[in-house]
Amino acid sequence: MKKNRWQWVEISRGALVHNVGQFRKLLGHETKILAVVKANAYGHGLQEVSKIVLDAGADWLGVNSVEEGVRLREAHVLAPILVLGAAASGDLEAACAFDLRLTAYDRATIEALSRTARKLGKKIPVHLKLETGTHRQGLRPEELGKFAKLVQKLPGLSLEGLSSHFANIEDTTSSTYPEYQLKIFLDLVDRLRKNRIEIPVKHMSSTAASILFPETYFDMVRIGIGLYGLWPSKETFLSCQLRNRTPLELRPVLSWKARIAQVKKVPEGSFIGYGCTYRTTRPTRLAVIPVGYYDGYSRSLSNASYVLVRGKRAFVRGRVAMNFIMADVTDIPGVKPADELTLIGRDGKEAIPAETLASLAGTISYEILARINPLIPRLVVP
Repeated sequence: MKKNRWQWVEISRGALVHNVGQFRKLLGHETKILAVVKANAYGHGLQEVSKIVLDAGADWLGVNSVEEGVRLREAHVLAPILVLGAAASGDLEAACAFDLRLTAYDRATIEALSRTARKLGKKIPVHLKLETGTHRQGLRPEELGKFAKLVQKLPGLSLEGLSSHFANIEDTTSSTYPEYQLKIFLDLVDRLRKNRIEIPVKHMSSTAASILFPETYFDMVRIGIGLYGLWPSKETFLSCQLRNRTPLELRPVLSWKARIAQVKKVPEGSFIGYGCTYRTTRPTRLAVIPVGYYDGYSRSLSNASYVLVRGKRAFVRGRVAMNFIMADVTDIPGVKPADELTLIGRDGKEAIPAETLASLAGTISYEILARINPLIPRLVVP
């Protein structure tokens, strides 16, 4: 298939299975693993990744939207699927029909979900989202008890889960704020229990929390970036070492490949690309590559990044355009049209990790991966 494509993304089944195994070994078999596959599985391919991680031992899947959950059900994925993001009123019937679990934190949505569930003759599991310090979606601590009782009372619903999310666990080696959030969560769980409200599935831990804080495991852990073979941050890795915990051996899952559309010679003093931001200082051979910011190759990588051609670095010259970049292949002998190149991944002794592109673009690896255009084919390789 890739021989007929200008670009494609390769997903390593072996690396993905390995990473799931690393977290299973860390967590043990009593704690469920929810594989976070939102945002097209962090750019890796929603359906492709979901089936592999479930076969590898993940228990649940986490998506951002009802639409993502429906796509998985239509692909015959039967595992529990939790919608982590907001569900619009127009999506509730689909959520019920396709047996999706929903995250809840407002009365209007929960009452509408109850009506929809009764109409369809369904019992929908609900997970309450507790606000502990990110100040995004979620119930304030003082609202939780009353809201939990409402869910228990409304027909067609079952109170299955309670979740929260750490705000500052990846960007620092300090545990002060995570400990503050964890205390709020534990206090509220205890308060619910005293009011005879038991929560079967409690989950707060992310990739970073699972690596650093075993006390956050509870009943289920949500694994996102680590699943794809990347550490959440340098600080997470350092914190792991400072806590004398053995770092996981994570293997990057994604490689992004393309082919050269044209090779051209340009004279010394030529301007390259829009805005004339780069000018050659010698006779130059340019590889024209049909990849641009529409495909997810950030415009901020203009004149900053490089690709790998025949195992060597070829630096991007000029601005990244909507559909094209140009790379200097003057010092790489024999480069010709249709040659394969690497945008993310390894070629021989050289590699371009997503973290490297993120650093050059002034962002994080999550964004680099998640913004790879979903229309680009995802090919599962061994």
